Amino acid sequence: MKASKIAYKPVGLALGAASGMIAGAAFKQAWKIIEGDNDAPDALDEHRSWRQILLAAAVQGAIFSVVKAAVDRSGAVATRRVTGIWPG
Repeated sequence: MKASKIAYKPVGLALGAASGMIAGAAFKQAWKIIEGDNDAPDALDEHRSWRQILLAAAVQGAIFSVVKAAVDRSGAVATRRVTGIWPG
């Protein structure tokens, strides 16, 4: 394994945790706009419709994927700036 990959591992883990927190906050805000409700439905919430459950899951997945990609890419660009090597 390349030294750059090993050196990037802790950075990648920290960025992953940060992206999860950012995505969670973004989803809460998006759900307030979409449904006007503070609580997003859980798959096991029997009082919510299939539409609400599946919409919430799709929105949450999309937001998480976009935030994770943006954070990962930003981390890789910053690593290249500091080390001169792309961490991949």
